[in-house]
Amino acid sequence: MIPSLFEAASRIAAGCVGIAFVLAVAGCAKAPSADAVNDPGEAFNRKVFAFNVAVDKAVLQPASGVAGSGRGPVMTGVHNFANNLDTPGDIVNNVLQLRLMKAAANTLRFAVNTTAGVGGLFDPSTALGLPAQETDFGETLYVWGVGEGKYQMLPIVGPSTERDTLGMVVDYAINPLRYVLKSPESDVATAVKVIDMVGSRARHSDTVDSILYDSADPYAQARLLYLQNRRYTLGEAPSDESFEDPYAE
Repeated sequence: MIPSLFEAASRIAAGCVGIAFVLAVAGCAKAPSADAVNDPGEAFNRKVFAFNVAVDKAVLQPASGVAGSGRGPVMTGVHNFANNLDTPGDIVNNVLQLRLMKAAANTLRFAVNTTAGVGGLFDPSTALGLPAQETDFGETLYVWGVGEGKYQMLPIVGPSTERDTLGMVVDYAINPLRYVLKSPESDVATAVKVIDMVGSRARHSDTVDSILYDSADPYAQARLLYLQNRRYTLGEAPSDESFEDPYAE
């Protein structure tokens, strides 16, 4: 499986370089300031946010309660497995960003966790000094100079920007595992990602509840925290404290 993954990753990376370059030229923009908000669709975004809160209250919050802290051995194994599924896509993005050392580290990490880690259920790589080098195509677009674009609130997914929304779509397409795993393995992978989302909600329960249910204006609070954290992780803006997006894992 691993050689075929590498071959798929190489073909995808080569094909995406030209796309990323075109997007970079077309979308070059000055990096926003730490507190800048470009949200012309706020009225619609607030409606989507209200829908997301309703889904959280009806589904995710109760489900996360069943998952406990989200840090038990079962949920930790699910989280490790889900992260391992994302690693081939990280490798492709590392290559597109010309961060070849990170690509090499992620390649070795994937090989170790897939074999010694029993398909990724365990994470021996971190103990060996190979921590995850997580990235995405949104970051790739940033590296190539594409501007952030307008703020967006996506159904179920949550806060995003035009750049990151495009990145999510491309990430789905370029992960080599998508072309390697067939049903029923691909169905299992999808189920693992959904369960991990519930686990993530459980791990960040206090933070999510504080934003969604205790803030005077939860929409504005979620928007501010998302933009500040995303810009901080990309190196666009300094921050004294990074807010971890609970749905990003």
